[in-house]
Amino acid sequence: MRVGFIGLGTMGASMAANLARAPGVELVVHDVRREAAEALLSGGAEWASSPAEMGASCEVVFTSLPGPAEVRAVAAQLMDTMRRDAVLVDISTNAVSTVREIHAAGAARGIHVLDAPISGGPRGAASGKLAFFVGGDAEVFGRCRPLLDAMGDRAVLVGDIGAGSIAKLAHNLSGYALNVIMAEVFAMGAKAGLEPLALFAAIRQGVHGRRRTYDGVTEQFLPNTYDPPAFQLRLAHKDVSLACALGREVGVPMRMAALTLEEMTEALNRGWGQRDSRSAMLLELERAGVEIAVGRGELQAVLDADGADRS
Repeated sequence: MRVGFIGLGTMGASMAANLARAPGVELVVHDVRREAAEALLSGGAEWASSPAEMGASCEVVFTSLPGPAEVRAVAAQLMDTMRRDAVLVDISTNAVSTVREIHAAGAARGIHVLDAPISGGPRGAASGKLAFFVGGDAEVFGRCRPLLDAMGDRAVLVGDIGAGSIAKLAHNLSGYALNVIMAEVFAMGAKAGLEPLALFAAIRQGVHGRRRTYDGVTEQFLPNTYDPPAFQLRLAHKDVSLACALGREVGVPMRMAALTLEEMTEALNRGWGQRDSRSAMLLELERAGVEIAVGRGELQAVLDADGADRS
């Protein structure tokens, strides 16, 4: 199979190198800088002078590009020459609207499109420890699965086209938001007199430190079950109030903590003090006009499958 790869930056070059080692793959590469491809070319990859040249000869093409504008421009060139039933897989972090626009353009020409953004960073790209969040047709995903598995260890079909990009943006947003609150937490702790290493060693032994980042949402939030409480909102409100007070005492700005306390206060004023502390999360769902209620059996199946995969 002739497989194309466009975008040989820090991530792309490593992924392309892993792809080149997959059985039966004839790799064709392109980048705006030919020198970025030299190692791959020395290893036997073929150079395409343009996306259009690549599109004419490849069954599957991967694009790993900086953003929506670059993806849109490259996809337009590819689709001028790609054959019917060929597949374009965009692994960039992209706008959902752009992915769907490209998918529609491809469908009009008989070209399949998947969005499959990645998570794992440069180290994961080099080691093959990458997650692919994939949106698109299940049959097309199945066809491309061996290629994804050559570059990563966790390729999952999330939903229809654009679903992969939604998952990636949600994942990254949560991570960067956690960075902001962690900076606030450590600033407060350090200025209050606790050594940062001691604080780190302590909090990672608590309930949140011992579990995987997202697993907490499986207990109350996703199943939409806040009664009986695991920990009452009124008690959690007291805890956050004390943390904010400590920040004021030592002169640390507590912007994220203040927003958190504001949400919890609003929930408390709804009369939810005896409900679980996570009931405050219902406020954002109300504002967004979204209802979330996932069956506990379905959640457990995801947790069990993941546990089996990690064993």
